Amino acid sequence: MDQNAIFLPALAMAVLTFVVWLRMSVERLGQMRRERIHPQAVASSAQMAARIKDSRAADNFRNLFELPVLFYVAVLVAQAIGQVTPLLLGLAWAFVALRVAHSAIHCSYNKVVQRFWAYLLGGLVLSAIWAALGFGLLK
Repeated sequence: MDQNAIFLPALAMAVLTFVVWLRMSVERLGQMRRERIHPQAVASSAQMAARIKDSRAADNFRNLFELPVLFYVAVLVAQAIGQVTPLLLGLAWAFVALRVAHSAIHCSYNKVVQRFWAYLLGGLVLSAIWAALGFGLLK
């Protein structure tokens, strides 16, 4: 199997992160313009929380630097140790799909129970990725 194939799901995660970043920026700047909020009035996170009402995209953007960090490391480890298998690649794509679902829910209608399930399943898939890597290292 091509060991570099594992970088495609990582690229997809990066694209997702940039899409959410763009959405967050457009929403924030739009609200700041509409409500005539001076940039200095939202210089800290506390000030931002008090003035900017819709924080869904910003909250999701922060989420994309939590569990996905372990995903990016797993991708690098898998490629470095030559453990990119069809199973690992499938798990990587499943993780990306669940993160896309999580972001879509979070940035739109934000139904917490549905968002939680996407998050939980993504975490379980990520755990399986690391378990597969650990098993591959112990062989």
